[in-house]
Amino acid sequence: MELTREQITEKRERLGLSKSAFGRESGLHVSTISQIESGRLIPYPGQMKKIVAAFSRLEKGHVR
Repeated sequence: MELTREQITEKRERLGLSKSAFGRESGLHVSTISQIESGRLIPYPGQMKKIVAAFSRLEKGHVR
């Protein structure tokens, strides 16, 4: 599953998470999250997989 940078920002904000908190949940550095959301970085497939997995866990109520 691919998400646009806008979808990533929207989902993160809807879940009430800061970039830092989402970074912890996804296993990515906060600067990586920031760069993806701003469009300065296109996520590698492995990064996108971590983002999608984190959203899946969080939307089911499972927090690390």
